[in-house]
Amino acid sequence: MFSQRTNWPLRPNAFTRALAEVRASGREILDLTVSNPSDAGVRLDPETVLGALANPEAMHYDPQPRGLLEARKAVCRYYRESHDEYDLDPEQLVLTTSTSEGYSHVFRLLCDPHDEVLVPNPSYPLFEFLADLCDVKLVPYPLIYDHGWQLDFDSLYKAATSKSRAVIVVHPNNPTGSYISETEASALNRFCRDYKLALIVDEVFLDYAHDGDPRPSFVSNVNALTFTLSGISKISALPQMKLAWIVTSGPQEHAGPARARLEVIADTYLSLNAPVQLASSVLLDQRRQVQPLLLDRLRLNLAELDRQLSRAPSCRRLALEGGWYAILRIPVTQTDEELAIDLLRKMAVSVHPGHFYDFPTDGCLVLSLITDPNVFTEGLSRILHWVGK
Repeated sequence: MFSQRTNWPLRPNAFTRALAEVRASGREILDLTVSNPSDAGVRLDPETVLGALANPEAMHYDPQPRGLLEARKAVCRYYRESHDEYDLDPEQLVLTTSTSEGYSHVFRLLCDPHDEVLVPNPSYPLFEFLADLCDVKLVPYPLIYDHGWQLDFDSLYKAATSKSRAVIVVHPNNPTGSYISETEASALNRFCRDYKLALIVDEVFLDYAHDGDPRPSFVSNVNALTFTLSGISKISALPQMKLAWIVTSGPQEHAGPARARLEVIADTYLSLNAPVQLASSVLLDQRRQVQPLLLDRLRLNLAELDRQLSRAPSCRRLALEGGWYAILRIPVTQTDEELAIDLLRKMAVSVHPGHFYDFPTDGCLVLSLITDPNVFTEGLSRILHWVGK
């Protein structure tokens, strides 16, 4: 009665069942998986944010497939002010409600059923569901760790086939926190030219470089057809406001038709609401207040992680450059999922096992660095105590 594309295992996994059991017991759980800034106690001024939504112009319906010009200009200002080497044309943008919707639009633009998209491993687990819904096959290529994370170009070339249509990169990667280097970007462009592939770049965490040194965006990439995705979910810590975008760049003979086709796809749904678009300038400006707060917290928790690890020689964290997560490397005595469940039941601490992100081996836990510092400190202490037993 239902399509095969939705034939997912719907029964909660062992970790989710354990989490429900501990919650039902009434015990307080120290959550080191938090990804919602409002759940982590990071608050923006409600009068400013909500006041921006009360624009009388929202009572007039003006459907614009690419998004209201005013909103697209606001996104262009963000790139000009935060990444001043980029002066975007609003016509390069299509606004969406989320980067997930952006992925869906790009998959439908590029792929026929059962075509392939190359995806990094480890990476965010949402890709699998988005690909299923678009009848796209994901083909993983590994990131390798050697004093930092790098793309494995030998494996990337081996993964490409006649059915390949695009390669996804996450800049910085979630959860590894690794940015694409200039050398890797050049090699990616060569790879895309060699195989006539598009480049899909997820930059939602771009602004969160831990050293404070801004990293370049792919929005001005002209050497391959490129779709750069981002949004205010992370830029302004406002996931509830549902404003994201796709920037199309690359050789004009490909980028022009891509923009025209994306406009038709967006016109089919017209999913973005007027109040958020009209408030886009104010919502994007909130980054000036919230990003310094989040960066301070990221650095504080990372320093606490290093401090506690200095007394736990059997554990270490993997190198990272940006983003909201850290990877804790631990001795392998059981699967990551079994350890995460033990931590829940015995220590009342919630962490993500590495296999959630398709780490190839056990021995990795993923911790959120935007966790409240008091919760992070105590939760980490309990983890290291349990692992060191």
